[in-house]
Amino acid sequence: MKTSKVLASVCAGMLLAVGASAQTPAPTAAAAAAQAAAGKFTPSFPPPPGMTIIAPPDGHAWTPLWPAGAPGALGTEEADVPAVSVFLPRVNPTKTVVVVAPGGGYTHLALGHEGYEVGEWLSQHGVAAVVLRYRLGPKYHHPIELGDSQRAVRYARAHAAEWGVDPVHVGMWGFSAGGHLTATAGTHFDAGNAAATDAVDRVSSRPDFLILAYPVISFDPAVMHAGSRKYLLGDKESDPTLIALLSDELQVTPQTPPTFLFSTSDDATVPVANSILFYSALVKAKVPAELHIYKHGAHGAGLALANPELRSWSELLFQWMKSNGWAQ
Repeated sequence: MKTSKVLASVCAGMLLAVGASAQTPAPTAAAAAAQAAAGKFTPSFPPPPGMTIIAPPDGHAWTPLWPAGAPGALGTEEADVPAVSVFLPRVNPTKTVVVVAPGGGYTHLALGHEGYEVGEWLSQHGVAAVVLRYRLGPKYHHPIELGDSQRAVRYARAHAAEWGVDPVHVGMWGFSAGGHLTATAGTHFDAGNAAATDAVDRVSSRPDFLILAYPVISFDPAVMHAGSRKYLLGDKESDPTLIALLSDELQVTPQTPPTFLFSTSDDATVPVANSILFYSALVKAKVPAELHIYKHGAHGAGLALANPELRSWSELLFQWMKSNGWAQ
């Protein structure tokens, strides 16, 4: 891939703002305990040594995506059971639901600031949210993670009537490696199987829109986050066919959903080139897209509501959702 030429072609028209974050480091047991004592969400899954189950906030619970057991499961522990936690709107409900995929380099999940807090934020803005706990490396590899994300989108769509949601207003929002999973779900989907006995499998796995926050996109060595490729692909991490298949900028078509992207120029973990490559591919395919690149900001910022340089990104996102009829 001629990455430098792609970057040169998009940089001239790139939107630069001021001010954010792929792999969020797994916290130590002491740090996790301190956060729990302060009343904050336990931040990582699987939990660090000495910590136990990752519980959603009060009033929420984990629901297995496959009640009878997930396909390809290698056990029955919590980490073998992909699940979702549902956040219904608190005020002014819209007809939109968003599947939320936390990041963590495909080894753990930053369930606090990239999961539960996002679900709460969406519910406070009238949007239903489905926080996804997907399976991870090194135990699980592609296509397991993609299958979990596709099932989550189908699950949200299948429950649309129950939640008062429009089945064509099902978005997906991913952070870091969760952003890669989200972009992959947006470039690898199917219409469902009308003859399936499971009602969830009868509906489409295509998200209607994508939100990508400092995402991993490409497995091109020039720009990739090496850990994400390693843990997603396992012993096939050098397979050129898989590398191309899961370099999402190469998989964009006119059917890829409209996308909002947020990143920072000095992200030292996942190069901003990932966002630029995906945006460039979207523009080439004539897919509606909006890209916001802030000048400064560390990786893993989440919503960044307490960061004066970055907190405007969530406001820009909400305006984008409103302009497309996914929020009000």
